[in-house]
Amino acid sequence: MSNAITMDVGSDGIAVATMDLPGRPMNVVGDELMTALAHVVERVESDDAIKGLVLTSGKADFCAGGDIDRMSKWQEPREPFEASMAMKAVLRKMETIGKPVVAAIGGHALGGGLEIALACHARIVLDDRKLKLGQPEVKLGLLPGGGGTVRLPRLVGIQAALQIMGEGDDIAPAKALSMGLVTELAKNRDELLAKAKAWCLAHPKARQPWDEPKFRFPGGDSRSPAVAQLWSIAPSVAAAKSYGNYPAVTHIMSSVFEGGLLGFDAASAVESRYFAACAMTQESRNMIGTLWYQLNAIKKGASRPAKVAKSQVRKLGVLGAGMMGAGIAYVSAKAGIDVVLLDTTLELAEKGKAHSQQLLDKAVKKGRTTAEQRDALLARIRPTTSYEDLAGCDLVIEAVFEDRAVKADVTRKAEAVIGAGAVFASNTSTLPITGLAKASARPTHFVGLHFFSPVDKMPLVEIIVGEKTSDETLARGFDYVLQIGKTPIVVNDSRGFYTSRVFATYVMEGITMLKEGVHPRHVEQAGLQAGMPMPPLALQDEVSLSLSLHVMEQTKKDLAAEDKVYHPHPAEEVIRQLCEIGRIGKKAGRGFYDYGDDGKRLWPGLAEMYPPADEQPPQKELIDRLMFVQANEAARCLQEGVLRSVADGNIGSIFGWGFAPFHGGALQFIDAMGPKAFVERARELAALYGTRFEPAAIVVKAAEEGRRLAG
Repeated sequence: MSNAITMDVGSDGIAVATMDLPGRPMNVVGDELMTALAHVVERVESDDAIKGLVLTSGKADFCAGGDIDRMSKWQEPREPFEASMAMKAVLRKMETIGKPVVAAIGGHALGGGLEIALACHARIVLDDRKLKLGQPEVKLGLLPGGGGTVRLPRLVGIQAALQIMGEGDDIAPAKALSMGLVTELAKNRDELLAKAKAWCLAHPKARQPWDEPKFRFPGGDSRSPAVAQLWSIAPSVAAAKSYGNYPAVTHIMSSVFEGGLLGFDAASAVESRYFAACAMTQESRNMIGTLWYQLNAIKKGASRPAKVAKSQVRKLGVLGAGMMGAGIAYVSAKAGIDVVLLDTTLELAEKGKAHSQQLLDKAVKKGRTTAEQRDALLARIRPTTSYEDLAGCDLVIEAVFEDRAVKADVTRKAEAVIGAGAVFASNTSTLPITGLAKASARPTHFVGLHFFSPVDKMPLVEIIVGEKTSDETLARGFDYVLQIGKTPIVVNDSRGFYTSRVFATYVMEGITMLKEGVHPRHVEQAGLQAGMPMPPLALQDEVSLSLSLHVMEQTKKDLAAEDKVYHPHPAEEVIRQLCEIGRIGKKAGRGFYDYGDDGKRLWPGLAEMYPPADEQPPQKELIDRLMFVQANEAARCLQEGVLRSVADGNIGSIFGWGFAPFHGGALQFIDAMGPKAFVERARELAALYGTRFEPAAIVVKAAEEGRRLAG
């Protein structure tokens, strides 16, 4: 038997098979694991002394899912189809040997790991709210290809199965129990194994529900009237959310629908065909390349100075208790860090702490945390007005107003108190770090940590390295970002850095279209159809037009001081005009949209100020403009050395401002299309709409050399 799975048979006749892939931090579904499982099944079936099988894990998690390395090598549809069918042959044999098989799940069971568990007759799960169950394949452009689209609907019903697979979100054990996904919960690992063995002994002739002669889908199969109504709505709901940009969503629905009309074996073959179709899409290749390989490389420290020892922040100072400062305090305290939250008045500092209280009260109400855990977290946040309280901080982050003088003042006051080895960071979103560091007595210990709003939800932190920022300071900032559970990207200093600079091109292009006579509804629809999380005009309202105007004016002053020419963007006139009439964004209830108790709607006055042209451009043209302007600016950032790597550029674009994930990031957008095709289309757009579309030299060179930006 392979050492991927070891098996012990107890005196009660129950075999315990422990999955523990050698040389891997987690169990993953591939040839090694499935071959070992096949041997286990054969022995259990043939040995009359074995009365049942408990399948568990020797690692922290049960099984993490499919072997992505193996998937990334597939070149033709036959390969994923055959791999899918081979896995299902083992699982089908396991559930039909006539003996009970129970999954004892003490850690995460995701993707292919959950599919193995679904092929067991029962699933006993450790009652730990941090434990994750789910089918997240859709987030990599795939569908569950190990029987998930066949077994899950037969276990929990078609509607619940579609939600689990179509959204790919994690499910906590308690919820999984209530929906029938798991059989029982266990308080600890000893009870987990005991309950699994007891279930085997109590069900000596266990069969799967779908193998019973009178089996019926919970809630009905695809023919039933209730489910037929679901099928009349589900595709349009999915299309409204995805705009057809995610083929896996359509393939999941198709596999479940067709599987709901067929017998088990025929449905399994259909699933494998749809799995192969997903695996061959460009969207899946994009997402696996970026959201698996590049993301994991970043989390493992690809952008971190390698020779600096790992560090942890024990005490953090946050200057400014507004929306950003309060959010930083919350995520840091949640990670177990003691936080000093400082503002000009105690009332403001207390208000910042109240933000954490509100978030935690909601979490308690939803059962995501306990009152004791909430109180312990809140106790770690200390509101104050005294800079003396910053003594002993390992790291201080200023999150005050975007004004150089204000930031310089708090920098000097904090540095007068904190230790010589402490790091000082600015949460600025646009002001160059090298310039802000001039107020510091220790510029080598000064770095940018750009958080995104809302801090508790946004996964990215952009680390900005100034001219004098040391490697040790960068490494300590990087370690802190990982410590609070965020994803760090590292960029070099420049105006707007990377994320703010490229994000701005998206909203500014949308505003420019409005100015040119494109109907505002067409502008907004193009943003959504492109795969962006929000349309450009609505997004500008969220950011606020007045803030954008402030940044423009600040940039103009800065460039004048440096004897540089300021080139205004065509959209600036629109922003200035709307600000002049008080339409400064959502915070005022008036921007490109009107905001009221019943929601928001485009301001009718836009049509008077910027009359729509009689002839409107095709949506494809608008989508191209919105996507090319972002990708091209990202390429310029790579060319100028603002971006240190393609991975930082791709992850930063998806996690920072929501660049359409199915493209795999702003730079992968270029690589997937091919630099040559990108250059040709970019030049067409430049001829029509301006030099901002003129392809970056780095892309032109890649096109000439017949290579990708990623190498």
